[in-house]
Amino acid sequence: MKENPRQQFRWAPHVSGVAGIKVKDYEPGGDVEAENEYAAWAHLRATDKPLNVGDALESSTGQLRICKYVGFEEARWILPEGVQTNIAFPVPAPPQPGSPSGTQV
Repeated sequence: MKENPRQQFRWAPHVSGVAGIKVKDYEPGGDVEAENEYAAWAHLRATDKPLNVGDALESSTGQLRICKYVGFEEARWILPEGVQTNIAFPVPAPPQPGSPSGTQV
């Protein structure tokens, strides 16, 4: 978590339930292999980049957990309005036999 949002998060009252976190407040911190979030926390606390309150871990399955004073809790990304999550890009059709090669209009 970036430092400014971290300070706001630290002083906010604890709320139970799923935490909504903003993508703009985070920057990638690297990968860690662990059985669960507590194993990742234990592994990283002895490094130069330990997990702190407000940091989030995302599993390979997409499960998001946020580090709080009371442990780790479920979290979800809050996306800005107008952002689509499943954007489908058109796939060009293969050229038909007998048509000229190149771009078709």
